Amino acid sequence: MGFMNLFKHVLGDDWGVHPDDHKRPAADRPVRVMPVPARLYLPLQQHLGGPARPVVLVGQSVKKGELIAEAQGAVSAPIHAPTSGTIAAVTEITAPHPSGLTLQAIILEADGLDEWQELSGCDDPFALDPAEIGKRVAAAGVVGLGGAAFPSAVKLTGASRSKVTTLVMNGGECEPYLSCDDRQMRDSAAGIVDGIRIMLHATGAKVALVGIEDNKPEAIAAMQAAAAGVANVEIRPVPARYPMGSEKQLIQVLTGKEVPADGRAFDIGVVVHNVGTALAVRAAIREGKPLISRVVTVNGNCAANPGNIEVRVGTLAEEVIAFAGGLKGDGLGLARRVMGGPMMGMQIPHWRVPVVKGSSGILAFDAAEVAEQEPNPCIRCGSCVKACPMGLLPLEMSARIRNEAYDDAIGLGLKDCIACGCCAYVCPSKIPLVQFFVHAKGELAAQDRAKLRNDATKKLALQRQDRLAREAREKAEAAAKRKAEREAAAVAKAAATAAAGQGEVV
Repeated sequence: MGFMNLFKHVLGDDWGVHPDDHKRPAADRPVRVMPVPARLYLPLQQHLGGPARPVVLVGQSVKKGELIAEAQGAVSAPIHAPTSGTIAAVTEITAPHPSGLTLQAIILEADGLDEWQELSGCDDPFALDPAEIGKRVAAAGVVGLGGAAFPSAVKLTGASRSKVTTLVMNGGECEPYLSCDDRQMRDSAAGIVDGIRIMLHATGAKVALVGIEDNKPEAIAAMQAAAAGVANVEIRPVPARYPMGSEKQLIQVLTGKEVPADGRAFDIGVVVHNVGTALAVRAAIREGKPLISRVVTVNGNCAANPGNIEVRVGTLAEEVIAFAGGLKGDGLGLARRVMGGPMMGMQIPHWRVPVVKGSSGILAFDAAEVAEQEPNPCIRCGSCVKACPMGLLPLEMSARIRNEAYDDAIGLGLKDCIACGCCAYVCPSKIPLVQFFVHAKGELAAQDRAKLRNDATKKLALQRQDRLAREAREKAEAAAKRKAEREAAAVAKAAATAAAGQGEVV
């Protein structure tokens, strides 16, 4: 069976959606490197898992690449200084999130020298033990650069323990408007392939399958040329369809295997990483460089000069926009600000939020791109069912969630929803289906946390009861022992007195 026929056999022809990709002209313009801004705003939570813990003090001088916040817990990632300078504050800043809430961050004032700390790389990564590669990647703060920002070392070491056989590299970049991965594959294909080989060594996988959507012919050609002669790295063009870049969909298309419900890719011998992450892993191992910058796509009808820009982590979005040429008409037509992609990214309240490790795009949309409409009642057309890449029933799940029948929604596959937004995209009634699903997952998580708290409280109460009962029992036993001792002493005394009396008579 040919590869494209396998794709149709595994997923059919109707899953997902086909939004206009809006990737050009941004994708065709060379990457621009943004100068270091005067201040960098570095959130302690730039990754999935526990936030980092500051290890610097206000007023302390740091070098570029120096550790300023260490990882906390098994799933976490450290943060390093993106330039040399002075720690100005450890305070709260606006999070890159629709809520506009704050989060803890370190503010670094640049000194203009951009001076590296001493780095320690490795000329021969393949001589390193796989576990050592995982340690170095963890120490470098590398996370998934496709948007999820999951700590990469956790995947590398977990894959090695799970004996995975296949490394899937995600070069799909299926989100409209984004082209940072595309641009890096064109410009740094050899470095990406080298990073993939290092990741193969770290995971123990036998082969790497690189999936690239077929609307990126330049990237496909560059990667094929770089991988020529590398026996265990295969470049696989895949159809351009959203959400092709989703982990489960890409695994199905490239391997024909399906990740089980409530399961992980490890369960079927697969681990997935982003192509941009491969570059970061290479830099961490070969050069000893931590993750302190990334390529970000600036795009949207309001962007005066769309393109891809390499920026330091912690740079404010407003400064990136200004460097890219600003907004058309001074932003008068701006209707929405987005960090990330338009389908799964975050709408932000203003531009004074920082670029973080997972920020793939800064998008400035006008009213025509947003096309906001008030939602109408569901007409049960079934469009959402056809579009869902997971084969779920979005209209039925949303109906259960409206009635707070969360268990019924779980029975319909709520936990398998990847929040890709396909259902909402095709809905003619403009129902915000994904918001229902995210809300329900949040409620279920809150219920789970409440259950854990109740269970913990019940356990503590039972332990207290057991302790009180034990103490009462021990007290009673001690009292009985003392009584017995007193009685024994009295008997002994009486016996001694009697014996003494008999001695006198004699």
